[in-house]
Amino acid sequence: MKKFLTTIKNIFAIDDLRVRILNTIGFIAIFRLGSYVVLPGVDPNQLKANTAGLFGLLDTFLGGAFSNASIFALGIMPYISASIVLQLLTIAVPYFQKMQKEGESGRKKINQITRVLTIVITLAQAVGFVATINAEAIAINTTLFTITSMIVLTAGTIFCMWIGEKITDKGIGNGISMLIMIGIVSRFPGALAAEFLSKQLNGALLFLFELAVLFFVVMSVIMLTQAIRRIPVQYAKQVGGSSLYSGQRQFIPLKVNAAGVMPIIFAQSLMFLPSMIAGLWADQSETANYIGSTFSDFTSWQYNLVFGLLILIFTYFYTAISVDPNRIAEDLKRSGGFVPGVKPGKATSEYIDAILTRITLPGAIFLALVAIFPAIAMMFGITREFSQFFGGTSLIIMVGVVLDTLQQIESYLLMRHYDGMMKSGKLRGRTENIAMVS
Repeated sequence: MKKFLTTIKNIFAIDDLRVRILNTIGFIAIFRLGSYVVLPGVDPNQLKANTAGLFGLLDTFLGGAFSNASIFALGIMPYISASIVLQLLTIAVPYFQKMQKEGESGRKKINQITRVLTIVITLAQAVGFVATINAEAIAINTTLFTITSMIVLTAGTIFCMWIGEKITDKGIGNGISMLIMIGIVSRFPGALAAEFLSKQLNGALLFLFELAVLFFVVMSVIMLTQAIRRIPVQYAKQVGGSSLYSGQRQFIPLKVNAAGVMPIIFAQSLMFLPSMIAGLWADQSETANYIGSTFSDFTSWQYNLVFGLLILIFTYFYTAISVDPNRIAEDLKRSGGFVPGVKPGKATSEYIDAILTRITLPGAIFLALVAIFPAIAMMFGITREFSQFFGGTSLIIMVGVVLDTLQQIESYLLMRHYDGMMKSGKLRGRTENIAMVS
């Protein structure tokens, strides 16, 4: 405890770090306050929360702003959608590939296109969002309400984008990811209280057991996020003027889960299609009715089987497009580096690809298990709200953002010659000697 208090004191002793932390807290407070400002023309007393399926997932990410029909009801989710679209375009379309290679000017162009696409997506989603609000809660003309809501929701999304960018520039951590994490974490106290009340006094021991399981699940996700496979790299001796520099031995860190949370997001999006399509013929076919009811229940074994298989497929797909062994091998060759025992060039690329393929399988299986664990938790009697914190997209996002934020704080402390956040030493990934392959 004494070391922890000393670390907190050291954090606030650094002027720049203290200002950044206070800025982050201030921006987050504004974001949370906006989540409770209801859209003009909505009677909050008549609102009926729709938290089923995709709506429930969005409401979790947005910290209740969706069910509150607030001005931040769509949050930064349209921006996330636009970013994913642009990311896929930079892989598939040569024009965007060229733009990405233009350096800072290319990134500015891509960011501008992303913002414009965000506005378009927000306007489209605003229409769909208005349709989810029950008619009793709308206190003005429906057409006028739709038009004004589209404008307000778009302005709210743009403002959330601005907050996220300000957190990145003036605060700590990645602003966009931070806003998503805060939305998720804001639901935790209520979910924890509801779970405790549901168990009552005779279930106190069971509640403690659930907390212990949650702790081990979080630790497992941290291991998955941090796990890397090191490929040793040797750099040849170099001559600089009259000096001879000995070769350096470093390593390439290949993450076991290089795809991050994207496979779950892609798979989750596709899992809504079977029930939506089957709903078109539900009244005419018993099979369609069965498919619709089965895939609307995320605790059914059929749903989780298909969900897990999709995550396996998307993990390999997203790893393949995000980690390019050919580019890594070329960069190593240009910088005079080589993998011991492997010829530079094509042989190095094949070697890296083989290792990447092998480590992706256990990472994909573990990611699939994490994704379906909330359904397993619900099957054992845990409430729906609390079960969302036992895995899935929510937990992976929270762990990733917290680790990234701690690493940034760690770097500030180490630059000022203070002890780090962890008693055992440095946080992995920020301060170790890693081969810079880009």
